[in-house]
Amino acid sequence: MIKKIKVEQLRPGMFIHDFNCGWMEHPFVRNRAKVKDEKLIEKIAGSGISEVYIDTDKGLDVAEMADGDKAAQQAQTERNGSAGAKPEAAQPVPLKEELARAKKIKEEAKMVVRSIMDEVRFGKEIKTAEVEPIIDKMIDSIFRNQDALLSLGRLKEVDEYTYMHSMSVCVLMISFGRHMGFGYQRLKDVGIGGILHDIGKMRVSQEILVSERHLSGDEYNQMKKHVEYSRAILEQTKGITETAFLVAAQHHERVDGKGYPEGLKGDEISLYGQTAAITDVYDAMTSQRCYQRRYQPTEVLKKLFEWKNHYNRHLVEQFIRCIGIYPVGSLVRLESGLLALVLSHGEEDLLHPVVRVVFDSGKGEYVLPYDVDLSEQLHRDTRDRIACSESPDRWGIETERYL
Repeated sequence: MIKKIKVEQLRPGMFIHDFNCGWMEHPFVRNRAKVKDEKLIEKIAGSGISEVYIDTDKGLDVAEMADGDKAAQQAQTERNGSAGAKPEAAQPVPLKEELARAKKIKEEAKMVVRSIMDEVRFGKEIKTAEVEPIIDKMIDSIFRNQDALLSLGRLKEVDEYTYMHSMSVCVLMISFGRHMGFGYQRLKDVGIGGILHDIGKMRVSQEILVSERHLSGDEYNQMKKHVEYSRAILEQTKGITETAFLVAAQHHERVDGKGYPEGLKGDEISLYGQTAAITDVYDAMTSQRCYQRRYQPTEVLKKLFEWKNHYNRHLVEQFIRCIGIYPVGSLVRLESGLLALVLSHGEEDLLHPVVRVVFDSGKGEYVLPYDVDLSEQLHRDTRDRIACSESPDRWGIETERYL
């Protein structure tokens, strides 16, 4: 349960869900932290922060809560539909344990998307009953360990991009929605919207859809119509909620009004459309396509942050907190020249995650894998830091083997 409390009520053992201020208004890289000692509390108070949100599911609770806070929490719960509720069977598990299940879910999701797209291509209606079971499985997996599906979602072949992109956007939307505090039903809605957001591409010429070159101006205009086609298809689909519809209908709108198809500006775009715009471009740019190289996740996050006129700045900050500056499964180079996979985000610092060293770039050879918590090394005389992101393709490293 998320509670708003006074900073003076904080004590070791609590888990801070949000510092209750803008990202640039507090001295911490991450907006969530486990309160390990009094020093952190003193640092928070010294930063001028008077109230924070705590997560009682992840840390200690306070004995009592002010009536005003109870009312605020109740209102938030009603808006979100029991935001903190988790499926009974979806208790947190280690990444390695969840990966095996996530691989099966990924393959099943890919088959579901392929089947639905084939049916639409041949003029058949979408049956939401065929979509909901896999969405439920994805939500369960993300509650157990979101990094399993997120890391697998980046592993896609060029010839399966259309199907895997839909699955990946679905996973990103559910993870992002969970981070934002959406209730379980709302997570299902954004998941369905994510997995169907590009369904209109099945009405675009296949020659354009699978083109291995940059499209001409006319061809690009035809491709852009896929959003209008998606809207038309979903308007005729039984069981599609408004939330799912908005994800598909607005994922190419931009807050500066330079998006399409309607050129909506700012708050004219729904929260779901704005989050879909971020997840869609993130997955597209981190994927290898015929006409575009694969950007590393950190490169894309930097661009999203720089494109402040295109995307909601606050939501971009929240998205970065959700998946991490160095997402789990990504490859990084340490200052020592060692290459390592990111295993988990640091509790208090996104710049110093837990990594698994697998390769020595100086010697050009693999090493016996071992794990390093870069945040623990901050207090040592000899320490290693992340220098930059690296491309697994460049080094021929199969990242999935080492997760």
